Amino acid sequence: GPRGRPRRSYNHLEGDVRWRRLYSSTHFFLRIDGAGKVEGTRWKEAPSNIVEIRSVRVGVVAIKSVHTGFYLAMNKKGKLYGSRAYNPNCKFKERIEENGYNTYASLRWRHQGRQMFLSLNGKGVPRRGDKTRRQHLSTHFLPMLVS
Repeated sequence: GPRGRPRRSYNHLEGDVRWRRLYSSTHFFLRIDGAGKVEGTRWKEAPSNIVEIRSVRVGVVAIKSVHTGFYLAMNKKGKLYGSRAYNPNCKFKERIEENGYNTYASLRWRHQGRQMFLSLNGKGVPRRGDKTRRQHLSTHFLPMLVS
């Protein structure tokens, strides 16, 4: 494109937008703090655990902390982090599992051919993507309505 303009603009993300709290089956709410750190909190009413889940295409979402403005992202090594800018690390495949919970797998990165998932362990700490499996309860999330 013309000089000085970014080659890609992500301002025009398609699709529907949902405001939710992502509640893990390990009983934590996903949050991204003001420093961009991804973690779980037990405190349901924390403003920092409201996320905007936006469809970027069918089955693919971007998850953004409404309070802090960070996008959920996963790097090549499977580490979860908050990204100020929307980029390909911020795209996750959203799938409804048989138990009614959702899983969120990195669209961009795999580890030895396996998908890498958003996951909060029993202490609310993100698991590295290469240690996650679809069957693990720590990868299962319920998008709860924000009341």
